[in-house]
Amino acid sequence: MTAHRPPFRDPALPVVRRLDDLLDRLTADERLALLHQFTPGVERLGLAAFRTGQQALHGVAWMGPATVFPQAVGLVATWHPELVRRVGEAVSREARAMRAKDERVGLNVWAPTVNLLRNPLWGRGEEGYAEDPALTSAIAVAYTRGLRGDHPVHWRTAPVLKHWLAHNNEAARDTSSASVRRRVLHEYDLRAFRGAVEAGAVAGVMPAYNLVNGRPNHLSPYLEEELRSWTDQELLVCSDAGAPSNLADSQAYFATHEEAVAAALRAGVDSFTDHGTDASVILGRLRGALDRGLIGQEDVDRAVRRQLSVRCRLGEFDPEPGPYADEDRFDTPEHRELAREAAEAALVLLRNEPRGGEGPLLPFADDGRRIAVVGLLGDACKLDWYSGTLLHRSSPLDGLRERFGPDRVDFAEGVDRVRLRTASGTRVRVPDAGAGHAVQDTGVALDPALLAGRTDLPPLTADAEGSELALIDWGGGVLTLRAPDGRYLSAAGDGFVRASADEPGGWVVQETFRLEAHDGAHLLRHLGTGGYVSVAADGVKVAAGRESAEAFSVETVERGEEAVARAAAGADVVVVVAGNDPHVDGRETEDRTTLGLPAHQDRLWRAAHAANPRTVLVLVSSYPYAVPEAAARLPAVLWTAHGGQAAGTALARVLAGDVSPAGRLPQTWYAADADLPGMLDYDVIGGRQTYLYFDGTPLFPFGHSLSYTSFAYEELSAAVDGETVRIGCTVTNTGAVASDEVVQVYARAVTPSVPRPHRELVAHERTSLAPGASATLSFTLPVRALGYWDVAHGRWTVEPGAYDIQAGASSADIRRTVRVEVAGEAPGPRPVLVDGLAAADYDEQSGTVIVDRTKVAGDAVTPAEPDAGGELLYRSCDFVDGVTEAAVAVAGEGAVEPALADGTPPARIEVAPTGGPYAYRTLVAPLHLQDVTDLRVRLHGQVRLAHIGFVG
Repeated sequence: MTAHRPPFRDPALPVVRRLDDLLDRLTADERLALLHQFTPGVERLGLAAFRTGQQALHGVAWMGPATVFPQAVGLVATWHPELVRRVGEAVSREARAMRAKDERVGLNVWAPTVNLLRNPLWGRGEEGYAEDPALTSAIAVAYTRGLRGDHPVHWRTAPVLKHWLAHNNEAARDTSSASVRRRVLHEYDLRAFRGAVEAGAVAGVMPAYNLVNGRPNHLSPYLEEELRSWTDQELLVCSDAGAPSNLADSQAYFATHEEAVAAALRAGVDSFTDHGTDASVILGRLRGALDRGLIGQEDVDRAVRRQLSVRCRLGEFDPEPGPYADEDRFDTPEHRELAREAAEAALVLLRNEPRGGEGPLLPFADDGRRIAVVGLLGDACKLDWYSGTLLHRSSPLDGLRERFGPDRVDFAEGVDRVRLRTASGTRVRVPDAGAGHAVQDTGVALDPALLAGRTDLPPLTADAEGSELALIDWGGGVLTLRAPDGRYLSAAGDGFVRASADEPGGWVVQETFRLEAHDGAHLLRHLGTGGYVSVAADGVKVAAGRESAEAFSVETVERGEEAVARAAAGADVVVVVAGNDPHVDGRETEDRTTLGLPAHQDRLWRAAHAANPRTVLVLVSSYPYAVPEAAARLPAVLWTAHGGQAAGTALARVLAGDVSPAGRLPQTWYAADADLPGMLDYDVIGGRQTYLYFDGTPLFPFGHSLSYTSFAYEELSAAVDGETVRIGCTVTNTGAVASDEVVQVYARAVTPSVPRPHRELVAHERTSLAPGASATLSFTLPVRALGYWDVAHGRWTVEPGAYDIQAGASSADIRRTVRVEVAGEAPGPRPVLVDGLAAADYDEQSGTVIVDRTKVAGDAVTPAEPDAGGELLYRSCDFVDGVTEAAVAVAGEGAVEPALADGTPPARIEVAPTGGPYAYRTLVAPLHLQDVTDLRVRLHGQVRLAHIGFVG
């Protein structure tokens, strides 16, 4: 240290010492100010302003142009951790390069999202990785390592994992509670986060909006009990936007905001993302909490230290510029090539069957044949809410024309072309915008939700002829309408409807409508505002209610399937490109309601196939579809997530056979909606969900893809070596085409004592093989990975016995199996006389949910429907020589009935009102049990059961 360098500026000192020094130099008010997302600078110490939360899910987002990689669900479809690590590295380099020119670009990046894709209807599935915790963890480790960088001290960016914990529904996402039993918590949800944290590449986490077991995630006791026990490194917990206010507002979990922020801070939340850039509201609440004694200075200091630790790792306090000072790699040729490579690697070939004595339709022969590209996404390069702005664009049409020549590729979008006629006989017209109104400079917004709609263009009018509009039904009657010049109809803040949007988008999408039948005509409802479209002398506008709405007749000029059929009939092969717009159907705030392909697009593939049986269906989507008829009738089907800036080029290269497809499905593709559990059923074990437990036959299984070649699996071996299972597998390319193969290794317990997965992914590797080449792959598996959470003893347990180690090309295409014997710990009966029974430690249940015992910690169980009641099952309870009484800790009112598994009449314990859901009392009743037996407990009414004790 020198006279001009305080200890916190000295990189030679331990981080703890530097943080101690800096914390001591900050005043109490300066420390408090650091608890908001947007923290002010401290000029006297030379500290710059700082903000948490740069979006970087698959490229730097919300800060203008940047390299756009495939969606997160596309990156995981590569099953290629090293490739994903390189993508993370490129994103972090671009973040540093962009920050050098614009200090608003942050280095605390909120990515990746590791919530498991339990239900394919979840609106935010595009942000996640997989339904499997091992695959999710492997890709999360890779991406965060790329974001962090490999410097031993300095981090290139500081990743924050989203969204802690068990968050898979958008409907009522801030008020619904996920009931997560102990086994699901430990075997499923926590594992998605743990790997990246233990790898040391994560700076923190963001809690989710929802509640888990009745308690808001921003108060999760698992932040301290689990998350921070996985590492010695300081972790920064950043709230989700507006979530601190929800604690007292929509969730009504506390009576005052002061109580709410105090509880969140004590639970482990360190940075409050609330009220945008205005920190005054949150800071006022925190000061109020301090004044009321709800928190102390030590609580503030603990959170401040965690934020300063992240900033220190980013090199902010170092006197020298650091290893990233000259980082300028932005939109480089290498990044463009990486975007293409990632898009190619993510493509999944779902079906490619021979037809009529011919070989498979794919790949296309480069023999001069004509190709028709048809479908709503045929000339689209869609972005999602967390995308950056495109620097380069390649749609499927662009890619195929580039690869095969523009003279050989025709296009028909398949929109319905319509005019809207008013009751008076006029038709809606899109006025000429004029050259001066062609482009709007929106600048760069830290939050694009704040961008307002355009008001600089003339509103729609009506005249005798009107304008022909392109109508697309995205499913469920949700429509977009596009003007002849390609701009979408949109409503701005002044209420007028204009052709003003390049694409649907925004936090509240202003470009979607719905036609509602009305007296032989239709009302046109604007979904963003809920109002109805009217036609007035000064233009077309959104009215407040139905009474002033215009009644439109829809005049169809041409149906989309007619144009598609013409194009298909004139081609040698047809590529139908269908899928979703990530801003319209299924997105943050909106779950899907069905797995089905929207009816408009279903009509298009059928029309194309009827006109030309040599038809390929390419699904470009953020999630799986149930398309059993297409999968049975069409010769070839592919899937890719929205592939970013190089999507079209990648698709064309795969269709042409320049690259053999080798992506794999990260989710089960179910055959029908009936295969799915309810959106709020988080019990993957009891609900038989995901490939781990699903008992039906999927349309396409987890891990599935075909190839343009074939592979043989040989010489699978597995041997237990102490605490490790060593696995070897040889795979050979037996075809004529060079290709990657993803070797997947699964394990299954042969005779488990509790319900276990059908098989569970434990390792995988993507390897490239030339024709005739072989590769011997080695995997090291901790024996611990064969275990499960033993609810009877509250610990992770590996059961002794036989385990099958399986290798194959998907979870349903197992090529080789070997069996190993593991000397684990035999499960014993529940020692109920020692600790009694925690109610939430059940083995099975029906009709119940887990709720919060207190607002700080602990669980209880209550009937999901008070009038219906519920039942809990605890297996192998050891009552030794016998008990005579049961003591139940209960709150609420109702009844508790312990009963033997054989239906022996229960001992009913009536629970009179205790004074509220958190007012527990202990009630004692006679209960005579002995030896080892199963115990059932029936719950009635609004009773909450926390614990059962037994007296001998």
